[in-house]
Amino acid sequence: MKWYGFIIRFPGIANPPLIMIYYGMFTNIIIMKEENKELHQNLKSFISKFSGISENEISQSSSLEKGLGIYGDDAVELLIAYGKEFSVDVSNFMAADYFNAEGDVILPALMRLFTGKARPAKKNLTVGHLEKGITFGRLDEDIINND
Repeated sequence: MKWYGFIIRFPGIANPPLIMIYYGMFTNIIIMKEENKELHQNLKSFISKFSGISENEISQSSSLEKGLGIYGDDAVELLIAYGKEFSVDVSNFMAADYFNAEGDVILPALMRLFTGKARPAKKNLTVGHLEKGITFGRLDEDIINND
């Protein structure tokens, strides 16, 4: 027998109680949304503590490099700490495909100017991708590109 239901929230109450008023197949979906909110908040808090960025500036669509300014060694350290904190396997994640290196930007820019080669485009890694990694227990191309 399956239970069917949904959850009602009471506006204006700080931590509103969750009440089931009808039993149905949608219960798991609603509970999952609540878990996702908690997961998102925990991840935002982790990124904020690690990087010093205000939680208000972090959203699910925030790009770690372009939006939050996390790149190079800082990005690698964040990903290692993220893997440990949330039990996510990051061993197959290719950080060099997503983050620019720290260091001298003038010499490489001059080299590109004289050789005519464009800077290789980096892939975009968002907070939402990190959430998916937590859900699946690993962060790699398959997880990032699978919708």
